[in-house]
Amino acid sequence: MKLFDVYPLYDVTPVKAKGIEVWDDKGEKYLDFYGGHAVISIGHTHPHYVKRIKEQLDNMAFYSNSVQNPLQKELAKKLGEMSGCEDYDLFMCNSGAEANENALKMASFHTGKSKVIAFTNSFHGRTSAAVAATDNPSINAPINKQQEVTFLPLNDKEAFEKAITSDDYCAVILEAIQGVGGLDEPTTEFFQYIAEKCKENNVVLIADEVQSGYGRSGKFFAFQHHGIKPDIISIAKGMGNGFPVGGILIHDSFKPSYGLLGTTFGGNHLACAACLAVLEVLEDENLMDNAAKVGLYFRKKAAEIPQIKNVKGKGLMIGLEFDFEIADLRKKMILEQHMFTGSAKNKKLLRFLPALNITKEDIDLFFEALKKTL
Repeated sequence: MKLFDVYPLYDVTPVKAKGIEVWDDKGEKYLDFYGGHAVISIGHTHPHYVKRIKEQLDNMAFYSNSVQNPLQKELAKKLGEMSGCEDYDLFMCNSGAEANENALKMASFHTGKSKVIAFTNSFHGRTSAAVAATDNPSINAPINKQQEVTFLPLNDKEAFEKAITSDDYCAVILEAIQGVGGLDEPTTEFFQYIAEKCKENNVVLIADEVQSGYGRSGKFFAFQHHGIKPDIISIAKGMGNGFPVGGILIHDSFKPSYGLLGTTFGGNHLACAACLAVLEVLEDENLMDNAAKVGLYFRKKAAEIPQIKNVKGKGLMIGLEFDFEIADLRKKMILEQHMFTGSAKNKKLLRFLPALNITKEDIDLFFEALKKTL
């Protein structure tokens, strides 16, 4: 059997990693400024993370959600305290797509409606309703296109007002910082307007924090830069530092019932151990503050390079926009400078999504390499 060939691969085979350093099968060292799509939030093989998982593995790796699991309650309490979202309930699943799937399902249950408003250049996942709300026709199969989704331009209040008052919607789903789409953001005015109109029209507001959450923007959630309160918050990538996990935070005005949502693997013992380790390191090492400070330093260094036309994003969810397509630049950064970075739907944008404990010295190394490559 061979692999189903759906990924264009760089010819690099990582076998070991620590912090932002990654070694391949030939012993060559790379610096990871991409974190596997913003997944590595506290660094590869962080000792506290490894210890937590090893200890849990020695005790029990998994049992289903048909029995008590105190680790889930411990995680919910810690997550509520650190995020400031103590008036939400946690439902755990396995990925960002599954998180958004459950968020949209809850919105539909809550309102009795099915239509969704999403935004141009959005990315919410690759499964049923999540991919239907993703602005990329090439990954939407006919079965997904049965979902009724209205795509609106970001920051267009007039178009939003017209849509939300002209039809029956269950949800508005919005990334506080667009990930795959290219780091565009809603303005505070627009985000607050959406929140107000959703409330007026009994529409559920879903904040997709799958990539921008867990301190990456300098606040725990990126929507917190805008002073709004979503009904549901979806989380995943940085949540487990590489362990597959996702979840939704559901405002406590939504009432649960047995069987409403469910999952086999979601919230298993190993996942909870991974998630608790991440929160403990975020807190102990003040990584949200570090993301904000190092993000500002990144912007300062970027301003010294004339080829960079724009810096997009917040904290350590950040990108460099050039006046040329960056595919060759990214390839050279990997193969010649041994540095991982990311791309986006915006082909002129180089994305930077490192672990939140990187230093200014790491940033200096990145920009030295970037200057050489340019």
